[in-house]
Amino acid sequence: MVRRKRRILVLCTGNAARSQMAEGLIRTALGDQVEVFSAGTRPAGYVHPMAIQVMREIGIDISGHRSKSLTEFLHEPFDLILTVCDAAAEECPIWPGPVKRMHVGYPDPGRWAQDEERQLEEFRRVRDQMRAELLPILQRWIQHSKDHEIAQHPA
Repeated sequence: MVRRKRRILVLCTGNAARSQMAEGLIRTALGDQVEVFSAGTRPAGYVHPMAIQVMREIGIDISGHRSKSLTEFLHEPFDLILTVCDAAAEECPIWPGPVKRMHVGYPDPGRWAQDEERQLEEFRRVRDQMRAELLPILQRWIQHSKDHEIAQHPA
């Protein structure tokens, strides 16, 4: 049996930082098992330069990403809607079809108005926290969904 890749939509408010970093991390670490997309409930219209910079520091290029609205994806099927900010979790509409919703919230690194170095450190902290927490959570979700599929459709 050929198993299809699971489809994940990562949502945030602006789709400028957290959801963009999560998309890059997930695609790099789990892209052989999932298709991942990101969007915003109120897209900022840009990807934050510091998000691009801190991802580049770990060898992930998100410079070609763009800020997208969740409305671009409303008629696409997803296995998981993942919110990474509290506002998006509250604003996310009911998604059509069978889909799991998961919330793993992170603070907005773009909200820190201190000096540039402190803001970069906050972007790095959020990136590293996502890498340490979010990827293992998604690996467990992928394995659980595969196990469930096998139980539903034994070979």
